[in-house]
Amino acid sequence: MTDCLLCEQPDDTGGYLCPGCTKATVGRLTSLPGLYDELLPFLTPGSGGSTVRRPSAVSAPLPVSEVVLSLRGPGGVVGVVEDWLAAVRDARCMQPVTPVGSVESRLRAAVDGLSANMPWIAVSWPDAGTFAEEIRDLERGITSVVDPADRSERGTRVGTCPAVDDGGVICGAVLRYQPGAKLVVCSWCGCAFPPATWQGLRAFIEHDEQEAGQWQSAS
Repeated sequence: MTDCLLCEQPDDTGGYLCPGCTKATVGRLTSLPGLYDELLPFLTPGSGGSTVRRPSAVSAPLPVSEVVLSLRGPGGVVGVVEDWLAAVRDARCMQPVTPVGSVESRLRAAVDGLSANMPWIAVSWPDAGTFAEEIRDLERGITSVVDPADRSERGTRVGTCPAVDDGGVICGAVLRYQPGAKLVVCSWCGCAFPPATWQGLRAFIEHDEQEAGQWQSAS
């Protein structure tokens, strides 16, 4: 009997990862391409919003999220996964592969390669614990952006923030109402909406949602 290198619990299989952590690592790996795609709207909050002018509520242009930019860049999610695949192939005396195609296709290929090698990783690779831990941290890091906190603590989704910067860019970040709160505050741009504005806020949001639906139907 050995201890799993990820959860540190006794493991009857005698490998480096217990069956539970092996299964969880495969699940985290296979979720990465979808999570990568979900990061795109968070690169700039106004990138998917309406261009209809609103009374200005944000005093300066919104910056690009450096965290999201880093995760979606060549050295981000895809870089981490490709590096681990290269390490596995080297440890197994396999020929190195040269990544080709878009970042999205490279990420899927690397995920597929690692998933196919998981039985060997779990049983035979001394670096399995470090690998599984980094994949876990990577998945958690992305999730903290696209789906922050526990759902029970996130509050009720109101819609998307209609605040506008001086350049006319809509914020577009998700607004949530926390039970008992006296303000609805945008977690991205910081714009606060007191109760007296909620009726008008809802009207703005419904208008934007209608416009978005019409655009999608037309396209």
